[in-house]
Amino acid sequence: MVAVAAEVFGDRLGLAAEYARLLVTDGVVRGLIGPREAPRIWERHLVNCAVLSEIIPIGASVVDVGSGAGLPGIVLAVARPDLQMTLVEPLARRTAFLSEAVTALGLDATVTVVRGRAEDVVDGPPAGADVVTARAVAPLDRLAGWCLPLAKVGGRLLALKGATAAEEAAEHRDAVAALGGGEPVVRLCGEGLIDPPTTVIEVVVQSRPKPSTRAAGPGRDARGKSGGRSSGRKSSRRG
Repeated sequence: MVAVAAEVFGDRLGLAAEYARLLVTDGVVRGLIGPREAPRIWERHLVNCAVLSEIIPIGASVVDVGSGAGLPGIVLAVARPDLQMTLVEPLARRTAFLSEAVTALGLDATVTVVRGRAEDVVDGPPAGADVVTARAVAPLDRLAGWCLPLAKVGGRLLALKGATAAEEAAEHRDAVAALGGGEPVVRLCGEGLIDPPTTVIEVVVQSRPKPSTRAAGPGRDARGKSGGRSSGRKSSRRG
């Protein structure tokens, strides 16, 4: 895994190691990472998220919805300093950690932390992104309702999923189409580097979707469990 991490993060491996330290110390203490996740933080979380960068264009604007502890948002920002990253997260304790981590890692120039639900920020600066990412947030139909309005036409939703991704893509293709998305496609990232590779459902925005009117939105911790939602109040903070 050391060799794989070095290949994925390159000369920013030290920065990735510092983020890993934050996750297994403050992240555990503050309930963002389960104690049992600490020993496998590299293979299960950091490298698993970092390989997503291989399908993100150079210089892209990226919105990470339900960012939690920064997975995959902060990982991508560490691996790819060319990306302009916005981390959208509704819970105050998580946005506090994200803001502190961004500052500690020196990512303030490329990462913005926004407290709010995806539905709350659809008319704000995060909208019109090249790529919207999400990991362990919600089933694809609900996720598309929250995420597609944040991407530009021609932009993409990249949803990190598990072994049942193909079944989920087939089940929700009609709902995704109704929201302006194209055919969900399952992509594998990190093939030849990690086993199993990271499974991603990719949806291209084909027409301008309407924002979701669902009351609930995404929020989750690094263990992939859905979290509660904050009140309608939101705030935006740099780093």
